[in-house]
Amino acid sequence: MNNPKNSSANILILATGGTIAGTAGAALKRDYRPGQIGIDAFIQQADALGLKARLTGREVAAIGSEDMHPDLWSTLYSACAEAMDDPQVDGVVITHGTDTAEETALLLDLTLPTNKPIVLVGAMRPADAVGSDGMRNFVNAIRVAADGDASGRGVLLVMSDRVISARDARKARTSGTDAFRGFPRDSIASVTPSSLDWFGDPWATDRPARFAFPDKFPTVPILYAYAGMQTDAVDCLMQDGTKGIVLAGFGEGNAPGIIRRRLAEAAESEIVVVRASRVDEGLVDRESEDDESGFIAARGLNPVKARILLQVMLASGINDPALIQQAFDRR
Repeated sequence: MNNPKNSSANILILATGGTIAGTAGAALKRDYRPGQIGIDAFIQQADALGLKARLTGREVAAIGSEDMHPDLWSTLYSACAEAMDDPQVDGVVITHGTDTAEETALLLDLTLPTNKPIVLVGAMRPADAVGSDGMRNFVNAIRVAADGDASGRGVLLVMSDRVISARDARKARTSGTDAFRGFPRDSIASVTPSSLDWFGDPWATDRPARFAFPDKFPTVPILYAYAGMQTDAVDCLMQDGTKGIVLAGFGEGNAPGIIRRRLAEAAESEIVVVRASRVDEGLVDRESEDDESGFIAARGLNPVKARILLQVMLASGINDPALIQQAFDRR
């Protein structure tokens, strides 16, 4: 990275829409439309605050992140990869809806090097709502991306004055500005428009991309566990082309016995099965039965992020359960 700490940095803003660019048309209205404010308007507002950064913007999409899809992921990845190689870019900020931000963040973290900061940022309230959090989060994200100490930490997410790593970040609340949490680690830094404090040293300095970005995302559905479920819940997911299944299980990745047996049969037929948990927080460790059944333990990844990691590995031709388990174990 060519930006010493506290110098003026060149930051590329990639806009995808979301609540941060949404408007309701009235300050007290609950409903709103995402992606209504162009990135140029954000940059003009941020520039007026006197930030130590030079901002350029690119409008990638104007959607709610519930509509995020692989083609758009591919566009984001390509733009970030170009920025990693561009000496005129010191960091990247991606404005993103909060619903799928954790999935996009992990995908980019797995497939990009760590030589420059990449920061996702969103908002929980549209721009014209009372107490909107968008501009504050945006300015905080710029401060993080422009900081020389931000590289070597992988892709980051900035929300509510907190910096969370991509592997740890998850949306834990449906509303309220403090909607994101980290697990196993919580915040790795505290940020405001006037300050930034890191809680430790970078852990991935100049790390190359761990996996190639998928040309095609393998079919990996998520099976949500519930009381009284029967094997047809598994069977309807085992269509031609299904390469993996992620179980969002009870507690530590558990499921009824008939479901575990049916999933073991799926693993025998070379469908990779990952046990995650539908519980908001906690580790899913390996059990002795995993060896017998051919299962992978998701460890600290929730079901949606376990799905992303599994898809990336399968797309890279990695289907050995032992190698996949190593990736889930890695911090």
